[in-house]
Amino acid sequence: MTANCILERVNETRSTNDDLLERWRAGELIDPVARIAHKQTAGKGRAGRSWLTNPDDSLCFSIAFPFKRTPAQLSGLSLSVGLAVIAGIAQACNLSERELQRAGLCLKWPNDLLLNRAKLGGILIEGGQAKSGDSTWMIIGIGINLRNSEAIESNLDNGLKVGSLAQLTDSLPDIEYLWLQLIASLEHILAEFDLYGFDLYKEHWMKWDAYRDQSVCISGVGKDPIYGIAKGVDEKGALLLQQQNQTIAIHAGDVSLRMQS
Repeated sequence: MTANCILERVNETRSTNDDLLERWRAGELIDPVARIAHKQTAGKGRAGRSWLTNPDDSLCFSIAFPFKRTPAQLSGLSLSVGLAVIAGIAQACNLSERELQRAGLCLKWPNDLLLNRAKLGGILIEGGQAKSGDSTWMIIGIGINLRNSEAIESNLDNGLKVGSLAQLTDSLPDIEYLWLQLIASLEHILAEFDLYGFDLYKEHWMKWDAYRDQSVCISGVGKDPIYGIAKGVDEKGALLLQQQNQTIAIHAGDVSLRMQS
């Protein structure tokens, strides 16, 4: 882990992402900051969805990281973060990535971790560049279900299937240890991403792709569903969708991906 990442631990807050976003907007961020909360009272997922669980059943934290790249040059960042989370889980649980794959762990474009088609965790990225020439600060929020997936699932009203880390290993790592391993993995990959972009991770990400070569339906706010065959991602992290006579790239960050019924 790099020496300049500030570690913050709080018992309760509305949202660790919002906490760090407020500091970014106030110009108060200097070094990378990782902030973990035992309980988030207004935790959120993508597109403003709430994601509330029993604090003891989940790990929720955010990291604020400065990039030399402009916001337009950060396409594919959420996919790289997904790979960093997998690497951190592997290290913390003393499991190889191959073992994790055999257990059913995979990545759903653009920002979810799945375990046997059930949601194990999610990634939310916010932030930007205050003015031209400044660092681009991205606030990366990560939530991982640790245990009691049935209880988490019962609290949701959207029919979402939920998985947990306890289904991957008989011996859950200490939460502090897991958090530190995730931060170390994130810092490494975020620094590499700043240098090389997503193209460095493209082939690796597709090895974890939950829906590659399968029929999918993509839906977004205010858009008609789009159908096709998922064909991985391009060098910018856009989803490649094969239709009858063409392959199109899906860039929008607010789309969902699910199996076609």
